[in-house]
Amino acid sequence: MKYIFLVLFSFILLNCEDKQSDKKTNTPLKESNKKNKSQTLLKDKVDKKIKTETEETFKLTDENAMEFFLEYEKENPENKVRLTTRFGDIDILLFSETKFHRANFIFLTKQNYFEGTQFYRIIDNFIIQAGNSDNSKISKKRNQIGRYLLPTDTKRGFRHDRGVISMPSSDIENPYKLASPFEFFIVQQEGGAHHLDGDYTIFGKVIEGMDVVDEIAKQKTDEGDWPLHNIYISKVEIIE
Repeated sequence: MKYIFLVLFSFILLNCEDKQSDKKTNTPLKESNKKNKSQTLLKDKVDKKIKTETEETFKLTDENAMEFFLEYEKENPENKVRLTTRFGDIDILLFSETKFHRANFIFLTKQNYFEGTQFYRIIDNFIIQAGNSDNSKISKKRNQIGRYLLPTDTKRGFRHDRGVISMPSSDIENPYKLASPFEFFIVQQEGGAHHLDGDYTIFGKVIEGMDVVDEIAKQKTDEGDWPLHNIYISKVEIIE
């Protein structure tokens, strides 16, 4: 009996020592894991902050725009977009020949710039022009993206036929008619508007939705060609 008691006592003692040993061994490990996890979370937070601040502080300028779009067009080859309005959709093919202007339009699309802009200039049997607005939010979007112009690219063999999309020159003093990157116009005129050839960059054409273009062109305007009832672009999306 005494022997059995000693065996049981020894077993209990050893078991308790094992538990204490496990506890001592596991505690530093758990603390180490917790510390490593905390450091990882802190690093992720810092990296995210740096990335966000970099994206927020980077702005396009006349000095860096061309270099930026030279690289951007290589990595973003999309060339078909869809404009959605209350009159319907307008599908546009962007020309690869005018690579900077195509890349610019794709870039602004991915930045969701065009959403909420308007067809702000309408001249029936001539053009409908879009990409601007009297809403202060659009001005804020422009400021966040940057202030820059694009050079004209008019020697690609394109003409201002009905349905082409072209880029107007900036309204600032601009003897070389550098293009305003945020705006565009679609030629609606039957037979085209070829007197514009050589002055403005054609960078795409409507491949579906000219009936929508015609419907927009019919809307009544004020003396400044601004439609009496605002015509918003609710969405621009890349379809290919």
